[in-house]
This record gives sequence, C-alpha cells and structure tokens, in this order.
Amino acid sequence: MLFQVLTSIGVDYKYGGNSHATGFDCSGLVAHVFREGYGIRLPRTSMDQSQAGRPVSSEELKPGDLVFYNTLNRPFSHVGIYLGEGRFIHAPRTGVAVRIESLKSAYWSKRWNGARRIDVQI
Repeated sequence: MLFQVLTSIGVDYKYGGNSHATGFDCSGLVAHVFREGYGIRLPRTSMDQSQAGRPVSSEELKPGDLVFYNTLNRPFSHVGIYLGEGRFIHAPRTGVAVRIESLKSAYWSKRWNGARRIDVQI
C-alpha cells in the first residue's frame, strides 16, 4: 500500500476525483489506495469511511490507518492515511496537490476527529 499512496504525491486535487488521471479528493484518494493496494472497496465519502474498520486512538496509530478531521464545520469531513512518524498523506483542497503533512501541526491537531483501522490480509 505504501507504494500506491506515495505514487499519488503531487497529483492534483479534484472534487469527486478518484484516480491519478482525474485527480483526487480526500476520500477518493483513500478509496483508490485501498482498492488498488489491497482489493478492498471502501465507501466513497469521508463520512462513510469513518464507519469502516474499527476505531483506534491517536496513541495506537499504525501506517495505513485512516485519520479524520473536521474541516468544513462538520465531523469527519476530511480523511487521510497515516504514514507513521506523526505524518499523513491526503488530498487537501482545490489548488493543492496530494501531499504529506504532520498530525501535530496547529491546523490539523485542532481539527482531529479520530482514526480507524481497516484490517487487511497481507
């Protein structure tokens, strides 16, 4: 999965996008990575993805966990994939490409909504 997600760095944000060719929105990136990396079909929206898998605390995070944020004044309006070492990858917004950021930044830490683990068979 790490390869799938890292090849997405720099891909343009596109609302409703779910591929390298069309661009990605946040939940489209997550769905693409799990579908291509593991053959797992996740729901399409961040709100629906927030119900997949099982909850994990911020102290329990492992690479591949989904991390959720409130960015639109509604819970679970944004999602990314935890990479380890306090970093996550996501498709932020129009005009900004897929990138890696810190969970601990002031912006992201105050918008934290939780995390989920999608159990996969490797």
